[in-house]
Amino acid sequence: MLKHIIALLVVSVVVVLFMPYAQQAIQLLITSHDWIAQALADIFAGSKAGLIAKELIALLSVPLLAGLVPAIIYWLFRRHWLPCFMEIVWVIWLLQVGALVIVYTAPIA
Repeated sequence: MLKHIIALLVVSVVVVLFMPYAQQAIQLLITSHDWIAQALADIFAGSKAGLIAKELIALLSVPLLAGLVPAIIYWLFRRHWLPCFMEIVWVIWLLQVGALVIVYTAPIA
């Protein structure tokens, strides 16, 4: 329990100290999501099902691609799969969803 509290304090201090870089990382997540969604807009129809499929693929592809980069680097050195691959994907997904919820604007009907 004490280790978790100390780790939380250390991570909080690191985030506060490197806030401009954290903001750039979150902005990069949002920009990459928007870029993928825009690229998929040409593929999927303008229907509700097409919109849901486009957003779902865009939402899942960014964390998977971001998790694959360290996994491939790890595999090149160790020749086995990165043990915490899904944890990396989940953390990136949660950060991306949080950022997207914050910047979300409802479509005008």
